[in-house]
Amino acid sequence: MDLTYTPQQVAFRKEVRTWMEQNVPSAPLPSFDSSREGFEAHRDWEKVLHKGRWGMVTWPESYGGRGLDLIQWLIFEEEYYRAGAPLRVNQNGIFLLGPTLMEYGTEYQKSRFLTAMASGDEVWAQAWSEPQAGSDLAAVRATAKRDGDDYVLKGHKIWSSRAVFADWAFGLFRTDPQSERHKGLSLIFFPLDAPGVKIQPIAQIDGETGFAELFLDDVRVPAFNRLGEEGEGWRICMATAGFERGLMLRSPARFQVTAQKLVALYLAHQDEVEPSVRDAVMQAWMDAEAYAFSIYQTASRLIAGGSIGAEASTNKIFWSEMDIATHKTALSILGARSELLRSAPDAGDIGRWLDGYFFSLAGPIYAGSNEVQRNIIAERMLGLPRV
Repeated sequence: MDLTYTPQQVAFRKEVRTWMEQNVPSAPLPSFDSSREGFEAHRDWEKVLHKGRWGMVTWPESYGGRGLDLIQWLIFEEEYYRAGAPLRVNQNGIFLLGPTLMEYGTEYQKSRFLTAMASGDEVWAQAWSEPQAGSDLAAVRATAKRDGDDYVLKGHKIWSSRAVFADWAFGLFRTDPQSERHKGLSLIFFPLDAPGVKIQPIAQIDGETGFAELFLDDVRVPAFNRLGEEGEGWRICMATAGFERGLMLRSPARFQVTAQKLVALYLAHQDEVEPSVRDAVMQAWMDAEAYAFSIYQTASRLIAGGSIGAEASTNKIFWSEMDIATHKTALSILGARSELLRSAPDAGDIGRWLDGYFFSLAGPIYAGSNEVQRNIIAERMLGLPRV
């Protein structure tokens, strides 16, 4: 693989860096999970990005993008994280649903949803998991019953990310009441302010409400809100999961910048820690670089007409476990000070390491638990028998 950037790519990086230097907020925004105020501050940032046509650079210009390739997207992400820009409040939309909608949606659906998604006018929640169907998504029980030109949704969703303050959700529903497992499922969109939707926030370990339970009691939505044909939901959701596990949701830049901060943290405290910590710091940096090279290779293959397959599961395991290891190393460097919450008066930047550690613990669970990913690798990549 040729790792040399072209003159056009170098010029693009300079353009992104200049724009970020001029537009990234000088002070961190309040968390988008802590309050409506923080959520709306991040929505306003999405609008700033959209005005500069940076909302989702790989999308066609007609949908608010720039029509760029995945290598340019990776360059953009590197400059985005280098500048310390805010986290993307609409990541469920732009990184997961958006690419899936681009592939499976009708032209009318694309024009209706994508531009509003890119601009931040409509922020999306993911509503897949259920109390009886977390890691086993095929056990979905929520139903969508066809009634003329509408579907009537009924059921219970849980761990719906961003659902407390978001505008829309995309969920998996059983449209064939006689079906089982992967059959008879459909992917359907529904507004979170629709009659019959009850939202129950779920407090995280830090007290913020990044998730919610959704209770759906005869929620009526037009059949237009179904993505793909009826009964194709499983296949479409697996395409979304591929984006989530393999490329879009966790760009390498996120981990590279964290590894660079870890190196700086170690250098500032190296006289206070055990010599073995140095090895853990070096491993974190090497893992972040290795992950970046792997994703560049995947992006190059996709540009050449390839696809993301079962190997997305190896990516997901790697980045989720790397994230935990990186943050555990940071906490070991900080010692007892690492227990300071971000809101503590003397926390400074220390609290962000603890926040990052808390969040990293969810990595092996969301986007399909790592136990399930190992089963996928064993069966689909290694050809081992199902036990």
